[in-house]
Amino acid sequence: MTGRTSAIDTSGERSLGLRPRRMIRRGLRFAPAYVLLAIGGLFALVPFIWMLSTSLKTVDQLFVFPPRFIPDPIAWSNFAEAWQALPFTAMLFNSVFVTALAMFGELVSASLVAYGFARFRFRFREPLFLMMLATMMLPWVVTLIPGFLIWRSLGLVNTYDPLTVGALFAWGPFYIFLLRQFFMTVSREVEEAATMDGANPLQILWYVMLPLIKPVLLAVGVLSFQGNWNNFRGALIYLSTPIERFTMPLGLQFFQASLTGAEAPRWHYMMAMSSLMALPVLVLFFLAQRHFIEGIQLGGVKG
Repeated sequence: MTGRTSAIDTSGERSLGLRPRRMIRRGLRFAPAYVLLAIGGLFALVPFIWMLSTSLKTVDQLFVFPPRFIPDPIAWSNFAEAWQALPFTAMLFNSVFVTALAMFGELVSASLVAYGFARFRFRFREPLFLMMLATMMLPWVVTLIPGFLIWRSLGLVNTYDPLTVGALFAWGPFYIFLLRQFFMTVSREVEEAATMDGANPLQILWYVMLPLIKPVLLAVGVLSFQGNWNNFRGALIYLSTPIERFTMPLGLQFFQASLTGAEAPRWHYMMAMSSLMALPVLVLFFLAQRHFIEGIQLGGVKG
């Protein structure tokens, strides 16, 4: 017994001794890749770091050569002064309202349409799905004038309806395609069990299917939030007056025009507002980062 115990202890010590060596060898093997990724990430962060640095500089530090990343002194008042230059509080409320309503509409409508394409058999299903995918290949300029004429004939120009109502009718074919692919990975036995329990298709979608693809829904939600929050083109086309009705992207463009028209461009104010504009998207991404990556990785697993 003593010999067996010592043999087991010796083998255990050997395995424990080999494990750090394997980890070191694996780390050395992937070290070049880690270094390249770190360098690439650093280069990708340089514009963002420069934006934050400029937003905290005073006027006399803007065009100093050589440029300095760390401002001295730090001017925190730039954010308050830039915010008070235009009615950005009203614009922020408008952007939050438009983004939330459009994101909710896209998630609901895309889920319904994607579930229909994935699970229901009906006439012309495949041609309709291919036609929907074909709309992704159309340049946005092709639908720009017809869309504006339709909304103008309805008397809805200079309202938020063109920026939100279309989301209730599944205007995002990419989201439909993405959700449909994930719906098709779910085993049909799960739906059959829910049907035997007396659930209807809407109940199956809400209580069974959507919880199973929750990471994908969060990924679609993040993408939808980013797209609607940064929607400058739609606000420029459909919103005109007064300025209090503008959203943040459109107001930021007007703010930039007012700064460039001055004798000395005040880029520190522009960078301060750009930082505030990017903050909600960054916060949302970091909060949903784990689910966002999980939703992307889930696409490689066939259920």
